Amino acid sequence: MSTSPLESWNDGAAKRAIVDFVTSAAVEGTPDFVPPMDRVAVFDNDGTLWVEKPAPVQTAFVLEKLAARTRADPSLADAWPYRAIAARDASFLHALDIQDADAVTSTVEAIGAAWEGTTLDAYEAEAARYLASWRHERYGLSATGLVYQPMLELFDYLRAHGWRVFVCSGGGRDFMRVICEETWGLPRENVIGSAPEFAWRDGEPVRRAVLHGPVAIGPGKPEYVLARTGRLPRFAAGNDDVDVELLASARFALLVVHDDDVREYAYTEGAEQARATARREGWTTVSVKDDWRTVLKERSH
Repeated sequence: MSTSPLESWNDGAAKRAIVDFVTSAAVEGTPDFVPPMDRVAVFDNDGTLWVEKPAPVQTAFVLEKLAARTRADPSLADAWPYRAIAARDASFLHALDIQDADAVTSTVEAIGAAWEGTTLDAYEAEAARYLASWRHERYGLSATGLVYQPMLELFDYLRAHGWRVFVCSGGGRDFMRVICEETWGLPRENVIGSAPEFAWRDGEPVRRAVLHGPVAIGPGKPEYVLARTGRLPRFAAGNDDVDVELLASARFALLVVHDDDVREYAYTEGAEQARATARREGWTTVSVKDDWRTVLKERSH
């Protein structure tokens, strides 16, 4: 069995905890043994697998779509959240950035209406065009270049020990699926999270306005994992307050702490509860500054 050395990880408590758990979980008779069928590892996306500042990759895609809908239908200008989006309301955009439940829910409902009746192929083509042109304002990198190299190595390490790896995010499931294979090396079916219902029309699936289940934040995350896999995760990773329930549902919880303002960003807002829970429950915390020798995939060479 191949055991990845996690080369982009500095030797320290976080790396040792991961290696100890994963190796022990593969050995029958150890306290941490996890039967092969139960080896489900689930990762949040924004801020856990790739850079989420100054705004998540998908944010501009969504806001531009909703702004265009308002221009096409001026009657929406006074409705929420279109009014806030059209005015570039700083408080609303900030709430959306930190994944405030009300802001996210209202935006997800607007997203459902904006793409209602769109075929899956048409939606994916629209997302692919956006991703092809989008570049991060600080790094100048495409979305695929914003992936954390240490997390890609962790994916490989887990898979080498018989784990199935999933991504569960409050961001759009279908948006992530457009690039999941080239970005994370994950099959599309292993990307779960907020998504619309589909209807079958004229021989192909089209998006409906109604959401398929809850928004995948907070308790919605383990709910999606359970629905998709029939199991709760034994290994889970996240970075902020909306990941607490996911991390609490796992045997091994990994919390990414953003504290490197030189190579990435340093911030605590939206993660206060997660950090307090990590201290109380003894979760493994990962310092971007201290635990990662390399941060970004495209800067790893």
